Amino acid sequence: MSKALDRRADLVDRLADHVLAHGFTSASLRPLAKAAGISDRMLLYYFKDKAEVIAAILECIAARMTAAMSAATGSKRLPLNELRQRLSAILFAEALWPYMCVWLEIIGLTARGDPLFRGIGEAIGRGFLAWGAAQLASASPAAAETEAAQLLVSLEGMMVLTSIGLGDVARRSLDAEVDSEA
Repeated sequence: MSKALDRRADLVDRLADHVLAHGFTSASLRPLAKAAGISDRMLLYYFKDKAEVIAAILECIAARMTAAMSAATGSKRLPLNELRQRLSAILFAEALWPYMCVWLEIIGLTARGDPLFRGIGEAIGRGFLAWGAAQLASASPAAAETEAAQLLVSLEGMMVLTSIGLGDVARRSLDAEVDSEA
């Protein structure tokens, strides 16, 4: 890897850490450059424009989150309810909550019509669907796609409820799921 690519990767890691800590409220070029310890002009040396910076940051964050989810679920395919239980145990924990907050920001920006975040959000969502389908012990590929959609919808709902102070309701839904399996 060239020195410029190494430097760019280091910048993306720093910027991802900054966004996870502070969100996108300070995601204009100057605050991002300051967080990376460089000038905004130098930031644009490594990235074509702000859109490319944001895309690289979110790609890094999504990769980190996917790695955490994969570590929590193991290599064995799991039934839908077990996968949902394992993912909810980590996604709503303090260590990964900043990732959920960034995702909520992406959703909000998309809802307000921001085309950059809509495209990125859709790509991340579809990536999660594909990841989920690959983790599920389903009867068929079509069933895996349907169950991955159910997984995404339920985790998104739990995330929204948790973000507005109704984490107890989200946990209750998981507890009911476990009780019904017993």
